Amino acid sequence: MIQAILDYLRLKKHQKKYSLEQIEKLQTKSVRQMIDYAKRHSPFYADLYKGLSFDTLKKLNQFPTINKNIMMENFSKLNTCGIDRDEILAYAVEKELNKDYLGYYNGLYVIGLSSGTSGNKGIYITPKKMTKRLPAVFLARSGLSLFDLPMRILFCLRVFSQGFNDINAPFIKLNYLSTMTPPHEIIEMMNQKKINILMAPPSLIRFLVPLKHHLTVKLKKIVTYAEVLTKEDKALFQEVFQTKVIEIYQASEGQMASACHKGNLHINEDLVYVELYDENKELITKPHVIGHQMIITNLINYAQPLIRYETNDMIVLDEPCSCGSHFRTIERIIGRRDDLLYFYNSKNEKKYVFPDLFARWIITTSDLIREFQVFQNEIGHISIVIDAPIDYSIKQLENRLTNELSSLDLKVEIKITIQPIELPKDKNKFKRFITTL
Repeated sequence: MIQAILDYLRLKKHQKKYSLEQIEKLQTKSVRQMIDYAKRHSPFYADLYKGLSFDTLKKLNQFPTINKNIMMENFSKLNTCGIDRDEILAYAVEKELNKDYLGYYNGLYVIGLSSGTSGNKGIYITPKKMTKRLPAVFLARSGLSLFDLPMRILFCLRVFSQGFNDINAPFIKLNYLSTMTPPHEIIEMMNQKKINILMAPPSLIRFLVPLKHHLTVKLKKIVTYAEVLTKEDKALFQEVFQTKVIEIYQASEGQMASACHKGNLHINEDLVYVELYDENKELITKPHVIGHQMIITNLINYAQPLIRYETNDMIVLDEPCSCGSHFRTIERIIGRRDDLLYFYNSKNEKKYVFPDLFARWIITTSDLIREFQVFQNEIGHISIVIDAPIDYSIKQLENRLTNELSSLDLKVEIKITIQPIELPKDKNKFKRFITTL
């Protein structure tokens, strides 16, 4: 308990009190310690970083990047615990097939299995001693506050894990349901367990909106994660459930960002070091510039060092937040690079459109469109499935999209069909954009 209090106070101090100079000093020290530890305990990094030395953050870009494929190919030599990739992968798959999500591997490690959105599996190790300190991290960086105690949380996840279970603590009770649970059963549990905090992906919350009249409990907050929270969805959820809606940015590779008391999303600068580059591969230091490449270094997990790990996520930084924190603020999460849609202009030049913009066009066309998915396997050709009343006028959406793209000098051929859309059956994240280009 004492350690948890100390962790909470330290994390809050970093977020609220640290100056830009203090943040850089902390990050420099943390990156140096992670690199030094990895070189000593990971044969993979010892070889990869041979002849390289780290002294300042500005020189970190001289170190090579890795990605999920490289991590998995070299997993046995990359982790510092002596864990064999094939053995741990078989363990993780068996646990998932048996829906046996609790317990520690060899009594020491929580093992996470991620398929992400690309389909290739990723394995992530978290030491037990770290997960046991999660309640403090959760309180400090979940977007929730001490004023929300006691918390009776419903966490809707694709799969559960011991790491999430370790969040349970005095005054924090965490209940779990799979995202495959029928919406009416979710409402029933919320009523039965007197849930006051709902944590779920936006796509799942949309399925709960029509059932709001069956909800008998009052929510203190809704916390979304795993998918982009659009402004339209946020406004809808706040109106329907009459509560504050906040977003956290969580990835298998680390807890990327969390909301301050103003509701703005801040990068967790003391947990991950984030390098953001524009489409010309220039480091982004100013707000409102779209990041086309994000490279992260996890600063706290020594069991599986992820140093200069390249993700596909695309974000935009915002102006400094009025809350006073010097942690960088995220204006919006656009989605993934592989969700970009491509079209030709009148000069036959290949151009792209960001998924969040395309989603906004669809969502704001009509309130009758409950959900949608966009498919693209050829430049300039789009297939869209919408969940809407059977008599909804498809022409309305087709005209909207054609006009919006035409105003950008982009040509498109669109096919729209109406059919029910359900949550995915394979426990993957719900994807609104599916491209094969």
